[in-house]
Amino acid sequence: MEGFLRKLSQYILKLKAADYSTICKRIKKMDIKLPEEKLGNDMVVALDSTGMKVSNRGEWMREKWKRRRGWIKVHIVVDAKSKKLLAMEITDERTGDGKMLKPLIEKVERNVGKGKIKQVTADGAYDSKENFEYLNNKGIEPAIKTRKNSSTKARGSPSRAKHVREMKELGYEGWRDKYRYGQRWIAESFFSGMKRTFGETTRAKSIEGMFQEVEMKFSFYNALISL
Repeated sequence: MEGFLRKLSQYILKLKAADYSTICKRIKKMDIKLPEEKLGNDMVVALDSTGMKVSNRGEWMREKWKRRRGWIKVHIVVDAKSKKLLAMEITDERTGDGKMLKPLIEKVERNVGKGKIKQVTADGAYDSKENFEYLNNKGIEPAIKTRKNSSTKARGSPSRAKHVREMKELGYEGWRDKYRYGQRWIAESFFSGMKRTFGETTRAKSIEGMFQEVEMKFSFYNALISL
């Protein structure tokens, strides 16, 4: 970007090319927001997370020097119909997926205005009593895969117990077809497309810079597929 601006300044005399440090400082201060979406009252959304490497030096360097660079986790919500990104949260690798369901759904509700979520589709990482009760209180149908050894007793979550019993009655395949659980792969497809386009590593050095870089990549990819 610095080189591009310098070359452009040769043709636009009043344009002052910013140096590398200035560009980096400005990028960190950018307020990146997903565009508001006008969707209907029967939205089916898919939740998932993925890891982004914080260094592109390769696994060989990690093994040789015994330096664990870690990961950044990106949690997203994608609309099953439009395949657009509706909400995103970025955390460190220690944050569990299940804990991010509530803040993600709240972000979606703010971003879609009058739209209403009908169903949330997610894998077993989001299986918890708190998440089932949260969705039930909001009138949202949970299509969350429960653990095989889950109890059919409520134990603080009647909603989860109901879905556990239903899965046992229908069997996994029957339950999968009823809730169209395969739609969960829409989020996986979004991750795959973003990483093919922008890569799965971050070049920034500071934590703040890493989070901003990852957020920009996901936002730009969302803009590309929305064209």
